[in-house]
Amino acid sequence: MEMDHTLYMKEVEIMAELNAANSGTYQFDDQFKINRLGYGTMQLTGPGTWGPYKDWNQAVSVVEHATELGVNFFDTADSYGPWFADHYLAAGLKKAANRDQIFISDKVGQTRQGPSIWTPHGEPGYLRQQVEVSMMTLGLDHEDLLFLHRIDSHFPVAEQVGELKKMQDEGKIKHIGLSQVTVEEIKEAQKYAKIDAVENLYNVANHKDDDVVDYCESQHMAFVPWFPLNTGKLVGANSPLSNIAKKYNVSEAQIALAWLLKRSPNILPIPGTSSIQHLEDNVAAANVDLSDADFNQLSQL
Repeated sequence: MEMDHTLYMKEVEIMAELNAANSGTYQFDDQFKINRLGYGTMQLTGPGTWGPYKDWNQAVSVVEHATELGVNFFDTADSYGPWFADHYLAAGLKKAANRDQIFISDKVGQTRQGPSIWTPHGEPGYLRQQVEVSMMTLGLDHEDLLFLHRIDSHFPVAEQVGELKKMQDEGKIKHIGLSQVTVEEIKEAQKYAKIDAVENLYNVANHKDDDVVDYCESQHMAFVPWFPLNTGKLVGANSPLSNIAKKYNVSEAQIALAWLLKRSPNILPIPGTSSIQHLEDNVAAANVDLSDADFNQLSQL
């Protein structure tokens, strides 16, 4: 019995160390203060983000384990599959002990015609339809955070964001976000609704949107970087990223995530994976305390 207790205490200690809560928190509203290190569902699909993932149980188990590791912020979209990622997410969250404390960001406004094909469609009636279907698929009575996946140039921003604002007024959307936008586009959208988050391509290898990150911080908007682990070009013998990873005795991915967490307090990384091992490696990035010198070196890459 004593041995069993010792093993139990060791497991508790490991789980406390490997916890997304160590990444710090971000306050969306009075109800939701989330752990900054989240999880993105995009990889829980087939090749080209098209069709189902090859193993239903594996996809669901990754979501379940993420909740066990303290992840309470999940990012998804109707176009991931389409719909398949949402089904896995809904199934994986059913057993979560803290389901009422889990925050989901969703996206509408992209249509799919095959693998790796993405076509924006911002007709207001279509956006409304997709929000309604997403809520049914995820088993929700409202969207915590709903992103306009892309601004569609065929429709005025006032109509696209305006439709989401109508649904917000109806209680179906709590927070409105924009994806892959410029500062000017954010300012335009702010004329029609309160924008609480932006999701753009951003990582240690590509921080062209520094101005968007800074604007979001000044407006108290969350910034959700997609493709947060674009480390391929920076990894290799004597590369700065690999050398810094060796210095901290962690993976390059953990350093990339630690850089994002240090870059701005409003950044909420959402690394996605279909592997339990990679999931745990990503969550462990919350424990990396990147020095100012190493952060600045990586910022120059």
